[in-house]
Amino acid sequence: MSFNIALSGLAAAQKDLDTTANNIANVNTTGFKESRAEFADVYAGSIFSPGRTKVGDGVATSQVAQQFSQGALKFTSNSLDMAITGDGFFALTPDLASKDLTYTRAGAFKLSKDNFVVDNNGNFLQGYPVDPSTGSASSISLSTTKPIQIPSTAGAPRSTQNVYLTMNLNATQMPVTIPLPVFNPLDKATYNAGATTSTTVYDSLGEPHILSFYFRRTATATDNNWEVYGVFDDKTAIPPAAGAYFGPVTLDFDANGVPTLPTATSLPDLVLPQAVINTPAYLTNGAQFTSALTVNFGNAAGTNFPTQYSSKFEIGSLSQDGTTVGRLTSIDIDAAGKVMASYSNGDQTFLSQITLAKFANPQGLTQAGNTAWKASLRSGEALAGEANSGTLGSINSSALESSNVNLTNELVDLIAAQRNFQANSRALEVNSSLQQTVLQIR
Repeated sequence: MSFNIALSGLAAAQKDLDTTANNIANVNTTGFKESRAEFADVYAGSIFSPGRTKVGDGVATSQVAQQFSQGALKFTSNSLDMAITGDGFFALTPDLASKDLTYTRAGAFKLSKDNFVVDNNGNFLQGYPVDPSTGSASSISLSTTKPIQIPSTAGAPRSTQNVYLTMNLNATQMPVTIPLPVFNPLDKATYNAGATTSTTVYDSLGEPHILSFYFRRTATATDNNWEVYGVFDDKTAIPPAAGAYFGPVTLDFDANGVPTLPTATSLPDLVLPQAVINTPAYLTNGAQFTSALTVNFGNAAGTNFPTQYSSKFEIGSLSQDGTTVGRLTSIDIDAAGKVMASYSNGDQTFLSQITLAKFANPQGLTQAGNTAWKASLRSGEALAGEANSGTLGSINSSALESSNVNLTNELVDLIAAQRNFQANSRALEVNSSLQQTVLQIR
């Protein structure tokens, strides 16, 4: 029996050495979690055995338990490198249609040839579907996740329908002359100096056009009215009757320099009729505008409006809702795992929200290799959730989680395991000597 006890000690010491060696070997493996060999004594008894004098039957390896403590963060310059600070795991699938999920803490992701976000082994990172404009996830469930793909373009162009403009008009400027001359965008004497601006608008094919605005004070010094003219692509050679300019519309301000109420009356829209701007005089590329082009004197939210104060002419906000075809310029991932793509045409679109999952008993996960795990009966089912909520933790973009192995502790454990192995070897040798002594008795 003593032979078996010593042999079980040798096997346990060997298991301890193997576990420690594996930890040391993976000290630089991203997302690796150290293991700990856990042992239990072996005791076999029965109702007829003398329990008070019974000796144990050795030792057995109870479990090689992984320790899911947080590893240190290592920051990088790749926005697709991600680290979780919390209890969550990234979810991966081996192919596009599969729902065979594996889970990992190694966030060294990159793009595949088809622009899908994958790990080093080609597994696809899963994300929740989101609203492209707000980033709100439409479903938080593992059954609805799908691989995250980064499109290289912003999609089809969109013709401009609305321009939003706010500015300050200089109250100290007077009318250019009385009576006012006929407006001519080529003659600076027909509008107030410096009171001009322009923006780019897009037709249905994504071709840019310049829409310019000219402002001039009307009538007397006590008159707080301003005329606004619009010129499309500097088509000044077209006779005024054919639409060399659009407008004017009159902006009306009160004595405090703000629009008189109601705003809809004091700040009328400047409209470029669809039937006019879709003619060959303005568009020669076969494109069109899908509706009239409306200039709104206010921001898109309807919270800010033009003013007339005694300060220089300046633009408060100027935007429009059309786009040309854009190329991908950057990918941003926030702490909640929302993936946003920015394009060269100014578009910013939410693409997905990275799926995180957690387990009631992470130590019950089954190792799948390549720093990945699978759910098991002991771990419990994966619980899906959003990053930056609960204990799932937040996502750090441009960072990787290092191995949580403490090399100093592992080297000490290695020495202890070696001593343990030597001691059990000595016990086996002593048992052999005792048996040899008994065999030599005559």
